[in-house]
Amino acid sequence: MVPPARHLLRAKDLADSRYFEDLSVADLARAAGLSPAHFSREFRRTFGESPHQYLLTRRLERAAALLRNTDRTVTEICFAVGLTSVGSFTTSFRRVHGSAPLAYRAAFPPPQRHLRVPDCVARAYGRPKNRTFREAETPARP
Repeated sequence: MVPPARHLLRAKDLADSRYFEDLSVADLARAAGLSPAHFSREFRRTFGESPHQYLLTRRLERAAALLRNTDRTVTEICFAVGLTSVGSFTTSFRRVHGSAPLAYRAAFPPPQRHLRVPDCVARAYGRPKNRTFREAETPARP
């Protein structure tokens, strides 16, 4: 027999891996094999927060990483992490991180400051290598 907490970990893993999708408590409960009401009670008892709050925390953590490491707009980041309202995103972000998203970004240096090579060289080496035309192969000798 599988311990009950193991079913909850399946739902938690689902929330961690697909945080950017429109997941509901019913979806998470289905992954755990429990009814939504029982799942919510057991999740809160086991992990100390509601499933909805856990998912929101994961989304805000990912948004903070994107704000620190990219130059994407706040609106793009809001939608990329699975939230649908920029206003509620800003409010939730301020509550969790203590500052608005733009102020949070301003506290960290832009990613370009970390580069110690010219920008044109960084872009050239950052491009994906397309090996479909076999230019990397050596020609056959006659």
